[in-house]
Amino acid sequence: MNKAAFKRPFDLILNFRDVGQFVNQHGASSQLQEGRLYRSARPDHASLQDRRVLVEGYRIVSIIDLRSKTEHIRKAIDKAAGEALKMAQIQYHEINLNGGAFERALLWKLNWSSLTKFISLMVTGYRTEAIGILGREVMQPRGLVGLGIDSIDACGSELRQIFEVLADSRNYPIMVHCTQGKDRTGLVIILVLLMLGIPLDAIVADYMASEDELKPELQSRIKELGEIGLMEDFTSCPRTFVAEMYEYINKEYGSTQGYLQRIGVHEAMQQSIRDNMMG
Repeated sequence: MNKAAFKRPFDLILNFRDVGQFVNQHGASSQLQEGRLYRSARPDHASLQDRRVLVEGYRIVSIIDLRSKTEHIRKAIDKAAGEALKMAQIQYHEINLNGGAFERALLWKLNWSSLTKFISLMVTGYRTEAIGILGREVMQPRGLVGLGIDSIDACGSELRQIFEVLADSRNYPIMVHCTQGKDRTGLVIILVLLMLGIPLDAIVADYMASEDELKPELQSRIKELGEIGLMEDFTSCPRTFVAEMYEYINKEYGSTQGYLQRIGVHEAMQQSIRDNMMG
C-alpha cells in the first residue's frame, strides 16, 4: 500500500504529519529524509482503516508515546470494550515525558495546604482531582512557555530515553505522539530539529500547524482541560514558543547540542540521529 495514495489518510487520528516532508516544504531546503519521523495526536480511537494505513501505508515500526500514567488509565477505561489499544506489528516506547522529576518540580511550587491535599487525593485514588490542583495553582499560571522551560530543565532523563530510540536505525519509521501531539510532542520535535540545524522559520511553521489541525476536537479538548484545572489558552500554540525555547536553551546551556550533551545525549548519539534523518 502506497502512502501517497491517501489524500486524507486517517478517519480518527488528528494532527498527523511527516516532519521531514513538512519542514522541507517550509524552508528546510530538502535537508531531511521524508518518511522517517512522524508526529500526531493520540491514536487511541484509530479505526481499523487508520491502523491499516499506519502499518501498511506509512510502515510505522515504532511509536513513542509521551503520555502520563493518568492518561493511560483514562485511555484504558475509554477503550475497555473496544479494539485492542496496541497494534501487534508496532513496537511501543512509553516514555512519560513529564514524569517524576517534572512532577516533583511542580509539586514544590504548591503551598503546604495544597500539597497535603494533593497527596491525600493521590493516595486515595483520585488522580484527576489531584492533577486539577496542580493545573489550577501551578500549570495555568506557568503557561505553556513556562512549562516548556520546566520540561527542558527537569526532563533530561526522559528526553535522553527518547533520543536513544531516535538514534537506533532499526526503530524507523517512528511516530511520536502525546495527547494532542502539540505540547510534549512539539517540544521533542523542536529539540530534534534544532539539533539537526533546521531553520527556525521551518520549526515554527511545524509547531504552529498543530493549532489548525486540532480544531475538530477543540470543544472536547477545552472540556478535558477544564477537568484538570486548565483554561482554553492551553489549546493554542503560542507563536513565540519555539523562539523562547531556543533562546532559553542558548542562554542556560550554550546551545542545543550542549544541552543534549548535558542530559546524556552524547555526540555519537546525535550523529546517529543525523544519519537516520538527514537527506
